[in-house]
Amino acid sequence: MGTGYTTIMYDAEEIEDALGDIAACRYDGAEISVEKIRAAGPENVGRWLDDYDLEFYLAMGEWIETEVAVQRMVDAMPMVSDLGAEFVGLLPPQRGRHDEATVEDWLSRIGDAAVDAGVRPLIHHHGATAVEQSDEIRHYLDAVDGLELIFDTAHYYPYGEHYPEGDVTDGIERFADDIAYVHLKDIDPVKDFTANRDALSNADFHLDNVINYFRSFTDLGQGILDFEGVHDALSDAGYDGHYTIEIENRTERPLVHAKQNYDFWRGVRGD
Repeated sequence: MGTGYTTIMYDAEEIEDALGDIAACRYDGAEISVEKIRAAGPENVGRWLDDYDLEFYLAMGEWIETEVAVQRMVDAMPMVSDLGAEFVGLLPPQRGRHDEATVEDWLSRIGDAAVDAGVRPLIHHHGATAVEQSDEIRHYLDAVDGLELIFDTAHYYPYGEHYPEGDVTDGIERFADDIAYVHLKDIDPVKDFTANRDALSNADFHLDNVINYFRSFTDLGQGILDFEGVHDALSDAGYDGHYTIEIENRTERPLVHAKQNYDFWRGVRGD
């Protein structure tokens, strides 16, 4: 079990700097998107991971909105495997754009390619997508062979049983046997957050709904989520996997945010 950080706040040409920052903050591993790996060059990414002595936890896939995107993800699996990633994250399409059968087929094809390459496929439940709410998570986990779950604290919060309180442990309890990887991020809901959530769940992608929903995500300890409760619930469930901190809208001074979030999580763990 280790603590990782994503490179989501860094552009593709900054991946070497990102991995240097992650290593400097004493993280154990990193998460990098497939698109940024392609842009930076897999040989370069592999060398940088080695240079900074970082494990490659997860390659996050692109949004699977089209057959072309699905095929690109299938074709990427040997590259992901060669870089030593343990997991690949599957990002579902936007809400209301495709029927269940299509989404199941796409996830199955990418998942099968991942397994064939020796990589574990994980679904990333995500607001405003086809895999957003608890019953939808359960449906696709059951429908797609070999699929496991990235549990994301902030993306689960709007749909949990305890909403609007900051307790997301019901999701951990429900999906305890499926969680293979954890994303940690906090959320500080804007004033009309519930209305924005409901609009996105109804596939109303007006810019205000999208911006207000996603700008609510914040650094650990700066929102309302109970991370001590998250840690205890996962420990009680027997989870022994990685925890990766995903801060996605704090683009200035990314190194400072990486260190602050590492220190916060270290305090939660009692290190």
